[in-house]
Amino acid sequence: MSPEKSTTAVVQPEIDETSDARNEARLKIMELANMISIPMALNAVVRLKVAAAIWSSGANTPLTAAEIIPLILPNNPDADADNLARLLRLLTTYGVFSEHPPMAGDGRRRYSLTEHHQDALVRAWTLVDHAVVGPTSKTPFEVANGEPAYDYYGKNDEMNELMQRAMAGVSVPFMKAIVGGGYDGFDGVGRLVDVGGSAGDCLKMIMSKYSCIKEGINFELPEVVAQAPQIPGVTHVGGDMFKSIPSGDAIFMKWVLTTWSDDEIKLIMKNCYEALPAGGKLIACEPVLPDTSDDSHRTRALLSGDIFVMTIYGAKGRHRMEEEYRQLGISAGFPHFRAVHIDYFFTVLEFQK
Repeated sequence: MSPEKSTTAVVQPEIDETSDARNEARLKIMELANMISIPMALNAVVRLKVAAAIWSSGANTPLTAAEIIPLILPNNPDADADNLARLLRLLTTYGVFSEHPPMAGDGRRRYSLTEHHQDALVRAWTLVDHAVVGPTSKTPFEVANGEPAYDYYGKNDEMNELMQRAMAGVSVPFMKAIVGGGYDGFDGVGRLVDVGGSAGDCLKMIMSKYSCIKEGINFELPEVVAQAPQIPGVTHVGGDMFKSIPSGDAIFMKWVLTTWSDDEIKLIMKNCYEALPAGGKLIACEPVLPDTSDDSHRTRALLSGDIFVMTIYGAKGRHRMEEEYRQLGISAGFPHFRAVHIDYFFTVLEFQK
C-alpha cells in the first residue's frame, strides 16, 4: 500500500494549567533519571574527536553523522552513523552542537559546533563509544557488565525492584491519562488484547473504565502469565508475538515497539494486522521524538531516554519520530493512522485496518 493512500490524523491534547505544571515536573524528573546519558554522550564525542572532524575544513561546515564517521573512524566500515546521530541530537539540546535541517532530497540532519563550544571541544574515552564504533552481538550494557541487562536485573533483587518501580512511575500517570478521557479509541471495543501486558494491570484499568469491553486477553510470555493473578473478565494467554497474536477488536501495547528493530516491528505489526477484523485498531503507546531539537524538558527527556535505550538494547532499540511509525504502519498494511497527544512522554499511535 502506498503512502498516498494512507490517512493521517493528529489529535492535540487539551491540558489544563494544573495538569501542565504536574507533567512539566514529571518530565524534569525523567530528564534527571537519564542524566547519565549526557556525560556518556559528551565523553563519546570527545574521545571520537567529532568536533575536530567537523572543524577539519576550518569553516565549521555542518556535516551529517554519515559524513563525520569516515573522518573519525576511517578504517572501520562497520561504524554506526545512526547511533552517532542520536548522540549529536541529544547534545544539541544542551547547546554543544547546532542542528541544521536536511538539505533538499536528503532526510539527514546536519550538525556544526556552537560558538561557545568550538574551542573547548576542538582542543579537548564509556558505554556509548561502543555503540558507535561498530556492531556486535553484545549490547553496550553487556560489554560493561558481562551479561544482558535483564539477566543482570534477574540476579539482583534490589536492581530488579528498582527497575519495576521506575517503569511503574512512568506508566501509571500515562494510564491515568488514557482512561481519564484523553483518548476515545476504546469506545465500541468488545474484545481487547494487551500485548506484553505483564500481570494485566493496564488491561484491568482500561476495562474498569470501558464497560463495552467484555473480554480482555493479557498476552505475554508463558513464564510471565504463569504467575499472573486472576482478574475478572481477563484471560491470560502465553505466546510469542513474533509468531502470532490472539484475535481481538483492538490490540493494545505500551512501550513494546521501542525496544525492537524496524524489521521486528514490521513483523509484530503484521501479526497484529492479521489478528484484527476490518476496522480493527492497533493502539500502540510509545515515546515519540519531536521533529526538531530544542532545550525543553520534554525533548531532553525523550532524547536522553533514547540513549538509555541504546545502551540497554543496542542499536535496534530506539525512540522514533511520528512519521517513522506511520511508515512502519503502512508497510504492515494499515491504511489509517492518527497520533493522539494526551501525555508529555508517551504518544498514542492508532493504526486502523
